[in-house]
Amino acid sequence: MDYPALERAARRGDSAELVRHAASELEQVANGRGELRAVRHPLGFVCLPVLRDGPDGVCVHVFGPTDPILTDHQVHSHSWDLISTVLYGQLDNRRMGVAEETAAPTHRVFEVHSRPTGVDELRPTRRLVRCVPGPGQTSSRGQTYALPAGEFHTTVVSDGRPTATLVLGRTLPGRADLSLGPLRAPGHRVVRRMCDAAQTSRIAQAALRRIHEPEPRLHP
Repeated sequence: MDYPALERAARRGDSAELVRHAASELEQVANGRGELRAVRHPLGFVCLPVLRDGPDGVCVHVFGPTDPILTDHQVHSHSWDLISTVLYGQLDNRRMGVAEETAAPTHRVFEVHSRPTGVDELRPTRRLVRCVPGPGQTSSRGQTYALPAGEFHTTVVSDGRPTATLVLGRTLPGRADLSLGPLRAPGHRVVRRMCDAAQTSRIAQAALRRIHEPEPRLHP
């Protein structure tokens, strides 16, 4: 998988090329080729990490009703620039307005330190902020959206309908993954659960079926 080529395709809006690459990778996973294992993320989706190349990474994120959100730190920002293309389904991405606030803060900023073992350690910082919802963006099959590193946001799948995205990420030096949590919450850990080979194959097969199915029409 060629990250620069995928990035160029995403920036010019060539969703057919991106879907083709995603389907090709999922077919390999579905057939049991390679060592890739899906990971159940605390934010309520399954991640299939199809490429890790230095600061660059490509994942397929699969959202479904059986993957619950396991953390109340849903507003977060990445240490990497994100470009995401919807392979099927629909999701809502809402940017958040976050400003430093010590007089009447709403949240505390936490740093997220991810370990190779799948444990995410959320460490409270001294930063107190006020968070207000910003503009929302709904993206459907074939549409692409981008988020710069450091942009606080939250992502919600519309009506719990099955959805998958192809996510491109480029890590920036000196940045940290952050989340917003309650003002007095202590540090804590959340665990990314690894799927076995059979589970990973089934997830890839289900995603492939939906990629190749026509998008269902929404009734008014």
